[in-house]
Amino acid sequence: MLLERTISQLDIGRVPAQEARQMAQLGYMQWIASLPGDANYRRAALHAHAMAAPYISLSPAVAEFCALLKQSLTSPAPLPLSLPPRRRRGGAGARRIWRIAL
Repeated sequence: MLLERTISQLDIGRVPAQEARQMAQLGYMQWIASLPGDANYRRAALHAHAMAAPYISLSPAVAEFCALLKQSLTSPAPLPLSLPPRRRRGGAGARRIWRIAL
């Protein structure tokens, strides 16, 4: 199931707060996009929270994911979701350096 995959992708241990927030937002978007069109959102969100809750103390990203789920159930305001800023990750130059190092 995609929920377990999402939780395992978020459960990577300690990360900076900003990175945890970005990961949680992406995880939430991935999770909600996987729901069937006729799904009961409240039931699905409570289930997702129950599945992720055991990992809250170990992973800030999972804790942020759970916070988003709670907020979606309690607040009528839109969730603060956004894609992370685009950034270069090295491209071909980084791959060439990696090959040279071998």
